[in-house]
Amino acid sequence: MPFVTVNGARLWYEERGRGEPLLLHHGYTASRVNWMPVAERLEDRYRVILMECRGTGESEHTADGYTLEQYAADVIGVADHLGLERFTYAGHSMGGGIGYVLALEYPQRLERLVLMAAIPASGIPRDEARWAEQRRQRNEADREAMLRRHHAMRVRPEIETEAWFEDRIRHVLGVSDGHYERGAEAMADLHVGDRLGEIATPTLVLAGAADGLLAANLRDFGRLPNATLHVFSRVGHEVAVQEPDGVAAAIDDFMQHGVVTARTLMARLEAARP
Repeated sequence: MPFVTVNGARLWYEERGRGEPLLLHHGYTASRVNWMPVAERLEDRYRVILMECRGTGESEHTADGYTLEQYAADVIGVADHLGLERFTYAGHSMGGGIGYVLALEYPQRLERLVLMAAIPASGIPRDEARWAEQRRQRNEADREAMLRRHHAMRVRPEIETEAWFEDRIRHVLGVSDGHYERGAEAMADLHVGDRLGEIATPTLVLAGAADGLLAANLRDFGRLPNATLHVFSRVGHEVAVQEPDGVAAAIDDFMQHGVVTARTLMARLEAARP
């Protein structure tokens, strides 16, 4: 499997297919597994690039660098290694937070932006009691408690099987302490909500109707000046896992047609007037 060292970290990545480049980035404590069902559906049309950030999956567990700004710089490092002057970036959850940083700090590199169940642009609020319990479960490898939590949040039992839950827990237990602790702090400390109006990059916002982040996703969508929206019914936070066909179709449509909203249609109407 290919690796590249960027910004002092040895990172795993993989390319699938040919065509316009589309880089898929996973969320907090996750890995390529969470995007794989969508990658498999798009690799016949695009040059799909999967990567794992420092501290997760097969990428190096570095001593530091667990900030959204560093994760974003690492994305650019992988793109530079692959010779991508411009590319479409799709980020899930924490990866969506990375997407905000990319769009604000590296706008010249993005062709399009896909934000899937992204963390709020003004930071993800943290319930300290819940966070303390989840930290305890991980530190003590309390698989039974972790499984109970996943079972309670299941919305697609035909997809979210016991094998899926076991693999998800394995990933959570396997990430570096730096990613687990400081990555969570980085998501809480994201404060770019008042800068969303600066993002001119064509953006697709994907959300799950049963995701606790839906309200925040809708608020952030309303502040993006050049964005379109797709909300999936009976889908929680793991959008690409629970609705891979729909996510792949939505991204493909966006890649082909860009942002289509009432505003863009009215602009066409104005332009067509004699």
